Amino acid sequence: MSPWTVMMSMILFLTPLICYLFSLHDKDSRLKYGTWFETIRKHRYYLHALGYVVIIRWKNLTDGLNEPIKERVGHWTDAVHGIEGNAVLWIQNVFYNDALTAFLNFHYLFVYLFLIYVTTVYYAYMGDRDMTDKVTLNYLLIYAIAVPYYLFFNVEVTSSWIPGMDALLYHDGWYSTFYATHDPLDNAVPSLHVAIPFGILMLNYLHVKSKGQTLKEWRHYRYHTFILINTIIFIFAILYLGIHWIIDIPLGMLVGGIGALFIHHIQPRLRNDHGSMFKGVNREKVWKHVLVEGTILLILFAAIMGAVNHQDATNEEQASFRLGPGDTVQDILAEVGSEDTITTTISNMDDSIVLEYAIITVDLAEDGFSDFGVDWERMQALAIQHCEQQVACTATLLPNESIDLNLQSPNVYTFVFLHHAGDEGTLEVKVESMYEHAENSMTNAVALSLPSLYITGFVVYRLYRLNNNGRHWYDSRPSHTWEEE
Repeated sequence: MSPWTVMMSMILFLTPLICYLFSLHDKDSRLKYGTWFETIRKHRYYLHALGYVVIIRWKNLTDGLNEPIKERVGHWTDAVHGIEGNAVLWIQNVFYNDALTAFLNFHYLFVYLFLIYVTTVYYAYMGDRDMTDKVTLNYLLIYAIAVPYYLFFNVEVTSSWIPGMDALLYHDGWYSTFYATHDPLDNAVPSLHVAIPFGILMLNYLHVKSKGQTLKEWRHYRYHTFILINTIIFIFAILYLGIHWIIDIPLGMLVGGIGALFIHHIQPRLRNDHGSMFKGVNREKVWKHVLVEGTILLILFAAIMGAVNHQDATNEEQASFRLGPGDTVQDILAEVGSEDTITTTISNMDDSIVLEYAIITVDLAEDGFSDFGVDWERMQALAIQHCEQQVACTATLLPNESIDLNLQSPNVYTFVFLHHAGDEGTLEVKVESMYEHAENSMTNAVALSLPSLYITGFVVYRLYRLNNNGRHWYDSRPSHTWEEE
């Protein structure tokens, strides 16, 4: 079965089971079977389903921009590695075990996606309209908040940069096609596997605090603990599997925290809980919001553009990958139209080590993976057997040699595997791809990033106003109600 089939089977089987188990202590709150459709209509839960469709589309648009703009924005992996060193490699080496790897691979993909969907259903099933709203917005908005950091502050995954670090997640044939077609396999900072579940935990905390309760008194405390345990497992998995850096954890928590604060404070207005949505809004307030939040947005935008200009001027000699002896890493070329080509330049930046590479579409590469790694000879044979490019699909680059490849990737994703053929030393390789018809990619990337910058500005100004008025930071009441008290 494909990962998609397993995922859908999990949703169908485990969602009612989870809802049943975590509601045993509060059976009276369960929605009665005959009221489901009326509840969906009354609370407009069909909009929540639409939200999931929107974020899937948003993610596809973002991932489609990642490769075309990389020539300008470069990446910041060397800076992150300079701070952390090889700490995550130590974690992988100490805990390495095939059974653990298989479990964490499953947990990283399936439990993460399942948790996103089941949480919305659980809160709706338990008759908690507010939390149903909030956790659905959590998935939608936290991904939106992460967009500018993914696109403009790109960081390669640890297994692409630390010699000897195995890509235990990506180098598994059963998962490889799914990840290659749904994940650029590079954007490491911040970790959404931390941001999204942490956002749920934060929303839970804000909700109970605003109600004057504690988490242990809350009727959903058992489910909150379930999310907390899985979040801890995610944190270990992202380090162990050769994906994320340690810095991704606090940055993911920061993104999740910003999203949770925005959602917690905006949801009562969206639901008209304190009068009409725009009650208390006047011209003076609008201008203050525009001035303050707009200023924060412009400051953040200027910082992003400054980072882009710095990278554009300095990334010419920046390596894309670092390989140890026997290591194999992969770059991925996004799908393009049947008439388009991708010009990919591969440069061996070493003075003495030979580089080997192989080009193959992702669907045909599955048999080239073995034991959570790449069987290099088998992958080379597959690349030769299925070569449909107008260039050699396997070749060798001598030290300091480069090659320009005009590649076609019509409606499929393509792997470019890179292999350190020597017995010692660290091999640095630069891979740069130019996409046809990518003229508007930077403009589109900026446009997709603006909601994130606005949300950050809103949260900063909201917290300032609460503090300035002597109110708690978790007070979600609209400001016009402050004047009524």
